[in-house]
Amino acid sequence: MSRASEVVPFSICFVCAGNICRSPMAEIVFLSRVEQAGLSRWVTATSAGIGDWHVGERADQRTLDALAARGYDGSMHRAKQFDENWFPNLDLVVALDRTHLRSLQHSAPTASDQTKVSLLMSFDDSADRPWDVPDPYYSNAQTFDKVLGMIERASLALFRQLEPAIRQGALR
Repeated sequence: MSRASEVVPFSICFVCAGNICRSPMAEIVFLSRVEQAGLSRWVTATSAGIGDWHVGERADQRTLDALAARGYDGSMHRAKQFDENWFPNLDLVVALDRTHLRSLQHSAPTASDQTKVSLLMSFDDSADRPWDVPDPYYSNAQTFDKVLGMIERASLALFRQLEPAIRQGALR
């Protein structure tokens, strides 16, 4: 394959506190949309946590259960911590709440990298402000299901916003 025809995928990282609840949901849901649209070659997504509390662990069982109930497979997820050195290789860094947003913007090495950081719920026009996806960790299975619903709506809105540009790039 010649260098001119190499695909450089659009790269996204979803970020929450520990990378075992919200951000894995967002990664898995978003990648499902990408796969369904046949754009896996042109988009990559991952997730990470601000903290290192759960590095190497599977997603919370309640996360896995909520995902499975809606047809998603989160079994391969292993938590990792966000590294500011990833910024140059990312096109978009999606925070799940304002605390993560501030932390990511603060850790961004450049002003350009700061502009890559957005809140997931800001893509969903129907979402109420303040646009935080609540952390279900200290809650019950119903809260995990509610959070997953929020993430599905916002991920679809994000995907719909990005899809035209990705398709245009895929046609080149």
